[in-house]
Amino acid sequence: MSRTYNIITIVLIISALLSGCMVGPNFKEPQFDDLPEEFRFSNEYDSQEVNLVWWELFNDPVLVSLVNTALEQNKDLLIAISRIEEARSFLVFTEADLYPRFDLQGGANRGNFNGGIISSDPDEPTNSAFISPVVNWEIDFWGKFRRANESARAQLLATEYAKTTVQISLISEVVGAYFMLLDFKERLRVSEQTLESRDESLVIIQKRFDKGVIPEIDLNQAQVQREIAAAAVPVNKRLIANTENAISILLGTFPQEIKTDLDLYAQTIPPNVPAGLPSSLLERRPDILEALYLIQAQNALIGVAVAERFPALSISGAVGAATNEAAQMTIDGFAWNIAAGLAGPIFNFGQDKARVEIEETRTEQALYNYQNVVLNAFREVSDALVDIQTYREQIAALKSQVKAAENANRLSKMRYDQGFSSYLEVLDSERAQFAAQLDLSQATQEYYNAYVRLYKALGGGWISPLDMEETEITQTSVTP
Repeated sequence: MSRTYNIITIVLIISALLSGCMVGPNFKEPQFDDLPEEFRFSNEYDSQEVNLVWWELFNDPVLVSLVNTALEQNKDLLIAISRIEEARSFLVFTEADLYPRFDLQGGANRGNFNGGIISSDPDEPTNSAFISPVVNWEIDFWGKFRRANESARAQLLATEYAKTTVQISLISEVVGAYFMLLDFKERLRVSEQTLESRDESLVIIQKRFDKGVIPEIDLNQAQVQREIAAAAVPVNKRLIANTENAISILLGTFPQEIKTDLDLYAQTIPPNVPAGLPSSLLERRPDILEALYLIQAQNALIGVAVAERFPALSISGAVGAATNEAAQMTIDGFAWNIAAGLAGPIFNFGQDKARVEIEETRTEQALYNYQNVVLNAFREVSDALVDIQTYREQIAALKSQVKAAENANRLSKMRYDQGFSSYLEVLDSERAQFAAQLDLSQATQEYYNAYVRLYKALGGGWISPLDMEETEITQTSVTP
């Protein structure tokens, strides 16, 4: 028996020594040699904290309530959370391969043939039974299981960042759709106001035509302008309903009306947001970190594939009780055995080599995906920065345009009433005023949404103080 223990001890010592060996490449974080020192269209280099509840900066309680509801009920977000639990369970599943497996086996037999041997008296059947715990352990000589565990752990971290990506995208979609809703409601207000004004003008024009003061073409032109405004009303009502339906789905509810308190022009413009250093973007954007951990997960699978090309050593053992008189339930003695097995490929027409090449190619694809995510992230930041700058300038011009168009419309009507101009001048001024008011509404919505896109592009926005604390712990304690 002591010899058996010595064998077990030797095997364990050898396995402990060899377990430090892991085949396959170790993960190295990809670097960008040409990373820009500053963002395009950004003149502010100090890295201001962007990890805040930025949607509250608009000071709209309805908007805050919608975002909170979406974070609790959105189905895509719930799917992302569920995937984290799946990845966590898969990590536990892969970790189990590192340790021995304990099972229980037993059996009973009656006959004159047992264990490949015919009994000495074929006419007298014998009884036998046994029960014993069994241990099986494939020693991780080449690090196959540790590489698989490394891959699973990186996958778990990737799903954590994927959830954060979904959260940031969800918040941005809700806020963006909300501003579009306010835009369409403002356009509806302008259309209904314009329709009311043109109805009043049409009544006056009709009376003048009936008295023969003006030609019929003036009446027809007034009717055309009235119907243009009338047609704009149902268009904006339709856009409002469609946007409300879209917001409802983001909230995880059936389509419903979305009530608003503050109109488009009552929204608070957030303070300027310094973009910070470009290098910080690589550490802050969750989709970039997700892509990074996906490279690590895939890189570890190369080691798994390489390990498949080498022999696998496993040991097994059993200790239990056995009897040759199962019917009498008496134990004749304890039974034990210990065994070791070695299995490895010799020639399989390049299959194992191809398996390694497949994983290497997939890792290369993951790297390209990471680089593409980074490039798109920089593009999104630059786009948002220039959008904020140019929309601010555009809105200033449109406000002056609206003011001038309203005054020109008032003056053109006075001139027409006094007989100093044709009705064509009135039509032109009305069209200019209507178009300018609609353009101002759309540009204001785009201006607000440019801030939304900037916060999203910078990877800013924490769901709660707990989320912020957990993410900071993750980033400081786990480095790929």
